[in-house]
Amino acid sequence: MIVVTGASRGLGRAVADRLIERGHNVVGLVRSTEGLPFEAIKCDVADYDTVKKAARTVKRLGEPVDAVINAAGIASMNMAVTTDAMTVQRLIQTNLMGTIYSCQLFAPILMRQRAGVIVNFSTIAVALALKGESVYSASKAGVEAFSRSFAREVSDFGVRVNCIAPGPIKTDLLRGITDSQIENITSQQVITRQFEKSDVCDLVELLIDPRALSLSGQTLNIGGV
Repeated sequence: MIVVTGASRGLGRAVADRLIERGHNVVGLVRSTEGLPFEAIKCDVADYDTVKKAARTVKRLGEPVDAVINAAGIASMNMAVTTDAMTVQRLIQTNLMGTIYSCQLFAPILMRQRAGVIVNFSTIAVALALKGESVYSASKAGVEAFSRSFAREVSDFGVRVNCIAPGPIKTDLLRGITDSQIENITSQQVITRQFEKSDVCDLVELLIDPRALSLSGQTLNIGGV
């Protein structure tokens, strides 16, 4: 079984669909379970209690958990001085705290198995220090720092933790972003093109594959920096 947060849309949905195509049993953690073609549990990752309930539900299913993919997240592109306090709080609570909650509550399942993989989602905006994304980048930089340390904490239990940091991918998060803004970001990457959801799915598959057992505590920036 593979748990995917934010599996109802965007990169989370793309990852869930890809894993199902590969024959994995996917359980999505989503805010709305309506209309999804896979098993889903209603959960807001920003709310510790709902994540705790979801982890208990997954545990009761009695099936080994091979991986947890933390793809749930929100974005807000704006200068820090003009970003309102509520938006700042939502970004930190969903992106950073939501990832921490999921890792805290699902990792013990993997640790008891002495096997499993956690993949957390960051953004290439962290490495590129993109203008107008300082608060969003801060929430994701916290994810990267947490993941590096957390990887050491769970390593002795056979659990690996890595991050994927996509550039601008065509999802709902890009609404309001112009083509010129996207081109400005991709021009700063080592590979100067816009990547697709399928490229993210490829990396997820790589990281959860047993052949990647030498990779932990790493952040893979899609496109390179």
